[in-house]
Amino acid sequence: MSVRAGETFDVVRAVTDIEALLAAPLPATGPAVAEGEPDTGEWTVTAGEGFRIVPLWEGGSLDGTHGTEWDDADEAAEAQLALLVAELESRWGAHQQVAVHVALLLEQDGGPVPALFQALLDEDCHGDLAVWGPVSGEGRWVGVSVGHSDGDAPLVMAAVVSDRPIVAPGPPSWL
Repeated sequence: MSVRAGETFDVVRAVTDIEALLAAPLPATGPAVAEGEPDTGEWTVTAGEGFRIVPLWEGGSLDGTHGTEWDDADEAAEAQLALLVAELESRWGAHQQVAVHVALLLEQDGGPVPALFQALLDEDCHGDLAVWGPVSGEGRWVGVSVGHSDGDAPLVMAAVVSDRPIVAPGPPSWL
């Protein structure tokens, strides 16, 4: 769970969070480290060499949710992401779609997964990224996504800022 669990999605707050993320320092070196709220352990940020990832919104539990109710929750989360993407496109122009599922295939195959993508997978952020970049004078890249690791896990919308291009890793050798 993230610190955003139970919050109502607000596109203005999400953009403000992304602006703060763009202004924050990025680690120059080191492994990805996830941090949590001291009292609850709920995920607040993951930082690694050249990137930071934060949760923007987290939906409710989908445990026991099936059929139309599950589809409605998924569609609502995708609609919220579309609102955010439209707002960011008004600032930075068209985005590029970056697949995250390739990293999942690499992980399942036991192959190396780039640190940024491993950090996304570790936080159950399995949705493809809408990416812009570079978007600031510092040459930073921004990505946003919504997704989850399995049918019962809550949907999580996240943002990532990187000091290098955000591109999908190459596919596993068996593809």
